[in-house]
Amino acid sequence: MTQAQVRRADVAGIVLLLALSLAACGGDGAGPPRQPAIGELATIIVATGADDAGRNWQGVVEAVQQATLSAQTSGRVAQVLYDVNDRVSAGEVLLRLSAVEQQATVDMAGARLRAAEAAAVEAEASLRRYRELSRAQHVSQAQLDQMQSARDAAVAARAAARAELASARQQLDYTTLRAPYDGIVASRVVEPGESVVVGQLLMTVFAPDALRIQVAIPQADAASLRADARARVHLDDGRSLAAAHVVVFPAADPASHALKVRVQLPALDPAPTPGTSLRVGFPALHGTPHPRIPASAVIQRGELSAVYVMADGRLALRQLRLGRISAGQVDVIAGLAPGETIAADPVAARQALVAARGGH
Repeated sequence: MTQAQVRRADVAGIVLLLALSLAACGGDGAGPPRQPAIGELATIIVATGADDAGRNWQGVVEAVQQATLSAQTSGRVAQVLYDVNDRVSAGEVLLRLSAVEQQATVDMAGARLRAAEAAAVEAEASLRRYRELSRAQHVSQAQLDQMQSARDAAVAARAAARAELASARQQLDYTTLRAPYDGIVASRVVEPGESVVVGQLLMTVFAPDALRIQVAIPQADAASLRADARARVHLDDGRSLAAAHVVVFPAADPASHALKVRVQLPALDPAPTPGTSLRVGFPALHGTPHPRIPASAVIQRGELSAVYVMADGRLALRQLRLGRISAGQVDVIAGLAPGETIAADPVAARQALVAARGGH
């Protein structure tokens, strides 16, 4: 063996010893943990949800009585007496605008009315005198007719002045915003000192004792719901109550072919706010309930919800549309079918998927 061959054998032996040493160190657990394989993941068979209470839809709360109060005259906000969530009684003053110009207009209209009334009284007296003179034939018929016309013009001017004063007083009354009925202030969009113009939104008031929910259902379910028009409303605070009245609209929407259902709520305290979304169940519409999966199996990425679905030994991330959540379980409105297999742990599923792709 030559000297060069001996050196190469020594180098090979050193490399072999280093490899054995690294393997031994890895056997002591100092290396990275082994990623789970796809076939080793814990899985869940998608189950069908309970159907005792019927299918559920999301609906929007509406106020039967909701008043949008806007400025009917221009001015500056002088005083705000109520704010959002305050309860108000019918006729109570909610807001006042400055009324300098409106008051001046009322004063001028009042002065013009007084002048018109004086002119009308004088014209009436002159007409009476001319009638007496006409009977004595001291004035002609033409003069009498002229005085009659002057009296009629004075009376008309007085009526116009009265109407002008009534209009000015109405403009002055517009500077005081009052509650149209007993209710709750839903919104306030102006502050004291702010200038407003005619038509500008000031406040919104709704009556909490008259609320309803609008729901859209498939037209195929309309007959069943009309035969048994009952509904159960599930509030966000956990309360569940029967609807006071259910109305199924007679015609479907031409674009979506869905039918609107109006669900009347009973009096509630506290009452839900108009515009919020609540869940409504219809016992008559059993059909096929939504699949249910553990909420822990769902991945949230912003507003998107997804799960890892396993099929033919492969994992795939699938987007879902979710419904109600209760007792750690969530309804899947769209995206999964009963009997499909999903990963129980989405973190482990992602690690297995990365490992199967070679770490990329």
